[in-house]
Amino acid sequence: MVLTESMREALRLAQDSVEAGGGPFGAVIVRGDEIVAGGCNQVVEARDPTAHAEVLAIRNAARKLGTHDLSGCRIYTSCEPCPMCLGAIYWARLESVTYGALRSDASEVGFDDELIYDEIQLPLEERRLKFEQEGHAEALKVLRAWRAKADRMEY
Repeated sequence: MVLTESMREALRLAQDSVEAGGGPFGAVIVRGDEIVAGGCNQVVEARDPTAHAEVLAIRNAARKLGTHDLSGCRIYTSCEPCPMCLGAIYWARLESVTYGALRSDASEVGFDDELIYDEIQLPLEERRLKFEQEGHAEALKVLRAWRAKADRMEY
């Protein structure tokens, strides 16, 4: 199968990251036929557990395009997105995801996200991470204040 230019670029970013000592993940955001922005895994270098390729590509594309809404854009990523990146993809309103390796392939080399996928499906009280609610009434006031603002920016 012939790879698209976009997937080739995502894979190049992933390989460059490996060669530089980073994680084996790369991603690009595409609008029309143009690669708008890219990113590669920088978790260790940036000391940032959220610095995944997909998240960085989304951040870079949003900055370049001057909007938080990436509707009409697509993401090409070297591997099936983890739960965090998948969430970011939905929040960014990307229209499609094209990926190379499967999450099971990533698991085989030490990047196992199954715990998170499994935990998300459990009720809060059954998760390994302890969840507690505090300040519900006060938090509701803040949410309602935002909702009441006539000049709020929906997202």
